[in-house]
Amino acid sequence: MNYNKKTIMDVDVVGKKILLRCDFNVPQDKATGAITSDKRIVAALPTIRYLLERGAAVIACSHLGKPKGQWKESLTLAPVAERLSRLLGQEVIFAKDIVGEDAKSKAAALQGGQIMLLENLRFDPREEKNDPSFAKELASMAELYVSDAFGTVHRAHASTAGVAAFLPAVSGLLVARELEVMGGALDNPKRPFVAVLGGAKVSDKINVINNLLDKADTVIIGGGMAYTFAKAQGGSIGKSLCEDDKLDYARQMITKAQEKGVKLLLPTDTVAATEFAADAESLVVPTDAIPDDMEGLDIGPETVQLFCDAVRGAGTVVWNGPMGVFEFEKFAAGTRAMAQALADSGAVTIVGGGDSAAAVEQMGFADRITHISTGGGASLEFLEGKELPGVACLLDK
Repeated sequence: MNYNKKTIMDVDVVGKKILLRCDFNVPQDKATGAITSDKRIVAALPTIRYLLERGAAVIACSHLGKPKGQWKESLTLAPVAERLSRLLGQEVIFAKDIVGEDAKSKAAALQGGQIMLLENLRFDPREEKNDPSFAKELASMAELYVSDAFGTVHRAHASTAGVAAFLPAVSGLLVARELEVMGGALDNPKRPFVAVLGGAKVSDKINVINNLLDKADTVIIGGGMAYTFAKAQGGSIGKSLCEDDKLDYARQMITKAQEKGVKLLLPTDTVAATEFAADAESLVVPTDAIPDDMEGLDIGPETVQLFCDAVRGAGTVVWNGPMGVFEFEKFAAGTRAMAQALADSGAVTIVGGGDSAAAVEQMGFADRITHISTGGGASLEFLEGKELPGVACLLDK
């Protein structure tokens, strides 16, 4: 995968009509529809301002939720247009459709320095099917396509990949930063390169573990998926999460690490509890000797020390997935210690994936992390080494 793609800085945008794919898939209050976090809208502002300041006419577009090709009033982008308008300090013209009469007439009338927003792309069933006729209609309104929605670059949809068949395509500042930092970490990391993987399931991270064992110096495995590794080595894990159909895979990864000379660090002790609950009784036990009536909910103090020591000497750290059930304060210590270790490390630190990013932000370490990826699924597929359709379609530098 070539990450060295042209950006809005490499092309002439002055006075151009630009189709800008944003990620305005914002969380909303179920009852009122009010936007509960505008982080994703704020993330798009540098690219939008760059274009508007150069007299470009910006036709922004995004999806919101999963309307599955149906028009749903609850998923209209109208509230996003209002919020964006407030943040920019100028009117955002809102189209009542996507490629219909309203959108096309407003796009045709759009002047340099103005911005409009199309209605929810996924209201049209052709968007997720990457239908060329829909992509062509979107493209017909503009002269240049700018991709700035990293959260959707792993999807081959009309607005993320299809339009590039009809328009020159470059990245916005947000996507450029993701490619620079994450691409650099995978292709040319400052060493030692330490990968920290957590979360519940091995199956979610199969290709990630496999790919990172080819690139990293140390791979750390915590979270629920560590118990599959513990059982694969003959340990007793009580009622802990385990994917029995992945035991052979876990053994293969242990062998691969040995053959490659990669340090594979697994938990040696665990905070185990009698039930999955915020106030469950708990005690620290060896990870390979968890009592039958207990389940592991966090890494233990000895493991915290082991993992944090590995991070402290690193040149690059990539972290995806929490170390335990951090939503319960009692079982958040492992995840908090990992966030603190990254913040204190002096390494290039990259946090990807919804849960680990949320943990770092909740715990107050976000401003001390080099880069927090804006794409959950996209950052995982990035770490797997997969080709991302929304990146592959952009012009190479």
